[in-house]
Amino acid sequence: MSRVDLVFSNTLTPCDPEKHPVLIVGQVKNLLQLGYERIKVKLQPRVSKETYSSAVSSLHPSPIDSCSMWLTQATVAALPTKCSRHNSPSRPHSLTKVIRSCIVGGEEYIVIVCEKPEVFASVCATARAFPLFSRKSCSQTKRTVNVEFVLVGPSGIQNLSSNDLRCMCDAAEGVRMAARITDMPCADMHTDAFIEDIKAVAQRLGIMPMILHGRQLKEAGFGGIYAVGQGATHKPAFVVLSHTPEGASRTIAWVGKGVVYDTGGLSIKGKANMPGMKRDCGGAAAVLGAFYTAVKQGFRDNLHALLCLAENAVGPDSLRPDDIITLYSGRTVEVNNTDAEGRLVLGDGVAYAHQELKADIILDIATLTGAQGLATGRYHGAMVTNREEWERAAVDAGRSSGDLIHPLVYCPELHFSEFASAVADMKNSSADRSNTEVSCAGLFVGSHIGFDFPGVWIHVDIAYPVFSGERATGYGVGLLLALFGDSSNAELLQSIAPHCIMVNGLPYDEESITKKIRLS
Repeated sequence: MSRVDLVFSNTLTPCDPEKHPVLIVGQVKNLLQLGYERIKVKLQPRVSKETYSSAVSSLHPSPIDSCSMWLTQATVAALPTKCSRHNSPSRPHSLTKVIRSCIVGGEEYIVIVCEKPEVFASVCATARAFPLFSRKSCSQTKRTVNVEFVLVGPSGIQNLSSNDLRCMCDAAEGVRMAARITDMPCADMHTDAFIEDIKAVAQRLGIMPMILHGRQLKEAGFGGIYAVGQGATHKPAFVVLSHTPEGASRTIAWVGKGVVYDTGGLSIKGKANMPGMKRDCGGAAAVLGAFYTAVKQGFRDNLHALLCLAENAVGPDSLRPDDIITLYSGRTVEVNNTDAEGRLVLGDGVAYAHQELKADIILDIATLTGAQGLATGRYHGAMVTNREEWERAAVDAGRSSGDLIHPLVYCPELHFSEFASAVADMKNSSADRSNTEVSCAGLFVGSHIGFDFPGVWIHVDIAYPVFSGERATGYGVGLLLALFGDSSNAELLQSIAPHCIMVNGLPYDEESITKKIRLS
C-alpha cells in the first residue's frame, strides 16, 4: 500500500505517458473545450490528436465513462452529464470513483478539466481518493500524484493563483486528516491518541489547547462527556482549540462528537451493527481538519474547535439506563438508552460554547443517528437549525464544497416533548423514534443552549456521508470551510461561500440587503 503525496498545480507539466501515467477527467462539454493543443504536453509522443479526439468523442457517461488512449497509461474519463438541483455541479462523488478506478500507481498525473467554481469541491473529492490510513503488510512506499487543473468555461482561460494552490493543499490535508482519524480502529485512535493528534495540530498552528481529562470533567461539570466515557480504559476528554485574531467581529464555535468507539454501552449494539463504530468520531475529526485549514488560511473571526472525546465502552463503571446525570447546562437527564450517547457529549460541548465562549454561531457536527441515512441518505448530511437563512446558506455551501447537506424539520414546540421525564428535566432518547428521530436528536443537543438562544445554532448529522464503502470520506471539512468562507482570507474560499452578506454581525441574503439599501 503506497503512501501518496498530493501536489496541486495550475500548469500542465510535459510528460511521457510511458514513464508517468496520466488521467484526464472532466465533463464532456469541458473536455471538448480543452482541445488537443492544450493537452498534448501530457500525451505526446504516445497519443496523437486523432486518437485523443476519437477517445473524447466516444465518451458516453451513464453516469461515468472512460477510454484508454494508450495501454493503461493514458486515459480520458467523463463525469456525469446530468446534475439535479440537490447535487453538486462538480460531480464530486463521481470524480472520486473515477480517480480510484483509473489510477495506475507510481508517480502519475491527474488532469482535472473544470470551471473555476468547481475547483474546491474537485480538490476535496480528489483527496478522498487517497486515504492515508492502512495496516496492510505490503511495503509502505511513498509516491507522488500530481493533480493539475485546466480551467475552462464562459470566461475562457482562467488561472489559479499561488494563494489558491496553498488553500487547495491545506484543504486536501484537512480532508485526509479527518478521514485518517475516522478510519483508525479504537486500539490506535483511542481518546489519548486523539488528544495527541490534536496537540500536533495545535503545535503546527501555534495554539495552546485547553484539555480537561478524566475526573477533571466531572469536577468541571461536564456530566455528559464524563458519563459516556467513564467505563473505558482510556478516559474521556474535552479539548478546545481557540483562534482569536485581532479585529474579530463575531465568535464561532464548531463542536464535534468524538466517540472513538461506540459499543452502545450497556444498551449494547448487536453483532451486525457494531462493526464500523470506530467512525463515531467523524464529527470531531471533521472539526479538527476544518479548523486546521481555516486557521492556516487566515480566519478573521474568533474560531473555537470543541472536541468531545469518549469511548462508549461496556464495563463495571459504565453508565446505566435509569441513571440521572447533570450536563454542563445544569439540566438533568434521565438515561433511558446508553446508545444515545452522542447527544450527551454534544450537549456539554454546545453549552460550554454558549456559556463560556459567548459564541454568536454554534455548529455541532456528529455521526449521531442511524435515522439520518433514512432521512437524507448516504450522500447528504442532515441539518437542523434555528435560522432559515443559514439553512439556505448551508445547502449552498454543500453544493459548492461537495459535502452535500439537506435541511430537516425544526419545530421544538411539537417535538421536544418526546424527551419528557417524570424524574428529570429530560430523557436522552425520544419516546417515539418514528417521530422525526433526526430532528429530535438535534433538538436534544440544542436544548442545552436553549431554544431562546438569540444566535445561530446549526446541527449537522453525518452518520452516513462520513464513510463510503469501507473507507472514511473526511466529510464535513469542505462543508465548514465553504459555509464560513466569508471569514477567510483565502480568495478561493471566499468565492464559494454562500451569497450571504453580514450586517451588524447578522446574516442577510442579497435580496434583503438590496431592499434595505433602497429603503434607506
